[in-house]
Amino acid sequence: MHILLTNDDGIFAPGLAALYSHLSRLGRVTVVAPSDVRSGASHSISLREIRCDFVEIVGKFSGYSVEGSPADCVKLAMNELIPADDPVDLVASGLNCGANVGINVFYSGTVAGAIEGAFYDLPAVAISAAMDDPINFEAAAGYAVQILQRLLPIPPANVINLNIPPLSKGKPKGTLVVPQSTHGFEESYRSRSDANGQNAYILTGGGHLDPQAQEPTTDTLALVAGYITLTGLRLDLTDQQINDRLRKQTFPLDDA
Repeated sequence: MHILLTNDDGIFAPGLAALYSHLSRLGRVTVVAPSDVRSGASHSISLREIRCDFVEIVGKFSGYSVEGSPADCVKLAMNELIPADDPVDLVASGLNCGANVGINVFYSGTVAGAIEGAFYDLPAVAISAAMDDPINFEAAAGYAVQILQRLLPIPPANVINLNIPPLSKGKPKGTLVVPQSTHGFEESYRSRSDANGQNAYILTGGGHLDPQAQEPTTDTLALVAGYITLTGLRLDLTDQQINDRLRKQTFPLDDA
């Protein structure tokens, strides 16, 4: 099995090294990851020149360091770095430092890396570990690959979003297949003034805003309840119900 591994925390991230170690039990792993942290990059791509170097992470792995986003990494890997006669069987993105559930799925560079793989008709999995103090990346990667082994073979162009709960609270209670929450999180900005008196802001957050807080019925709630979460994601964002309603309307145009 040939696995393409990327992330959004950068090629030197401990989560990437931990996931590489465990994925190597399943097959050969090619690493193509951003040269620095690209968290929150979503599905951005670079329309400028991007540099790529082959680097050795001593004692861990070697791979391609790309000055771009996770989507850039997968796109470059599939079009340039990996020969056509060495096909990829699976795209794995992670192990992310922090969960990617709820509306954070839309912001996530980790999820975008997996979705980019699906654009090439490949099975893909995004793997994240909830924030903890500290995150046990080794154990989280171990649980993730256990689940991945049970998921295989994943059909082409399918994307699975996998999240590991905080392990400082003990072993996960199990695995739940749940929908993505459409609710957000408590958000605010911390502000300060720099030496020039200019205001600067940084986004901070808190708990989820899912109103159904009694049952683990969504990815956010199941993760908080201590479960590993699995959510299938679709590439087509079309809402057929809205389209059906739009088709019943008329849109006459006056002269511009």
